[in-house]
Amino acid sequence: MSSFHTLAFIGSLGTPEVVGILLLALLLFGAKKIPELARGVGKGLGEFKKAKDEFEHEITRSADEAQKPTPQAKAKPRDEDEDEDQA
Repeated sequence: MSSFHTLAFIGSLGTPEVVGILLLALLLFGAKKIPELARGVGKGLGEFKKAKDEFEHEITRSADEAQKPTPQAKAKPRDEDEDEDQA
């Protein structure tokens, strides 16, 4: 089954189905475990979002650096001592 069909299924859930799923979760895990599970899922999603943001920042920073023109070397001023040595 492709991920598109799975996502389409999730979009078609109505209120009775969601209530049924929540009741099933309550029966399986118990009232004390659900807040712990929700906290763990929230932390996991937060870490995922943080890693995604860092990755996007790194990609945009690398692209910006690649677009910058390279600095050209400045002409080195000649010393007067070198002029005397060559004469």
